Amino acid sequence: MSVLWSNVSASATRVMMDQMTTSSLPRPICYHESELEEEDPGYDRVLVQNIVGVVVPIFFGLIGILGLVGNSLVVIVVAANPGMRSTTNILIINLAIADLLFVLFCIPFTATDFVLPYWPFGNVWCKVVQYLIIVTACASVYTLVLMSLDRYLAVVHPIASMSVRTESHAFTAIWIVWIVILTSSIPALIIHGEYGEIRALNQSFPCALHSRDQSGSETETEALEIQTACRILPDANRPLFQVTFFLASYVVPLTLICGLYVCMLLRLWKGVRVSAESRRGRKRVTRLVLVVVGVFAICWCPIQVILVVKSLDMYPLSSGTIMLQIASHVLAYTNSCVNPILYAFLSDNFRKAFRKIIYCRSRQDQHNRLGPMTKTTRAASSGDIL
Repeated sequence: MSVLWSNVSASATRVMMDQMTTSSLPRPICYHESELEEEDPGYDRVLVQNIVGVVVPIFFGLIGILGLVGNSLVVIVVAANPGMRSTTNILIINLAIADLLFVLFCIPFTATDFVLPYWPFGNVWCKVVQYLIIVTACASVYTLVLMSLDRYLAVVHPIASMSVRTESHAFTAIWIVWIVILTSSIPALIIHGEYGEIRALNQSFPCALHSRDQSGSETETEALEIQTACRILPDANRPLFQVTFFLASYVVPLTLICGLYVCMLLRLWKGVRVSAESRRGRKRVTRLVLVVVGVFAICWCPIQVILVVKSLDMYPLSSGTIMLQIASHVLAYTNSCVNPILYAFLSDNFRKAFRKIIYCRSRQDQHNRLGPMTKTTRAASSGDIL
């Protein structure tokens, strides 16, 4: 899958000999994959295969489980506690839903694509998966843009924005973001697909396939190489698409976020007259949003850069570069499960709510509002409660 990754195994030639059990089909009598291609001297095939076959599924499995459980808890916590309803927390729910969809439609198919030498799910599902991966990735980052905009309004225009920062407006903004992303990502359905090649190997692979004809005599046929992958199709402009994806899903949103936070810092530098309680609440929420954005930027930067470089055919093949790409993939996907951990560390109310669910307290306890409402009513009215 080539939008959020270019299959590591596909960086080297991936070969699958035709070994179907039908008696009329030839069987391979010898197979030396190292003879199929000229490899970089620094490329250790055994090491890479061990990493791809063992390490990647383990890491992706852990990320998938943590992401599924953690983001589900976030949705349940906010939905089940009226005292936690705010514009910020509504956006946090949307971010958790986007991460959940990313975990469901990215992790299992990425792991499969890494481990298997072919794409087993067909052309239609290849297009759908690639499309959903782009949609969920963009939904996550542009939810962070909305969260930063919410913080900007709360800090720079605390009074005037109270009529704007409402639940209904938050839901409207979320719907607009999803509609725009779903529409603008349609080209991914067109340029992606299952791509395969069947070639004779007799020139570079001096080995024959052994079979019997109808008379029972043995015949030799040439070896076949079958390569299939879910990727950007050859007719498409891969560099243009990858650079556009990099700009639209990383550079532009993070630039907007940085601009909003610069404006906030300038406003705070000049000084804003607010109560100490309100200042503490806004500072706490703003810090949480800033940390979430920073973690996103760090997690996604390496793989975004690598994919752009690979699309320009400037990424060398070696054990080191392949392991770097694997590590970058793991780091990027870790972002889909790390946000609930950040909420638990940086928000007292989230931490209390997580404990209630994890330790299965009494029903009366579960329906109690979090924290003394006399202290949070004012924050909730301005959307600052977490």
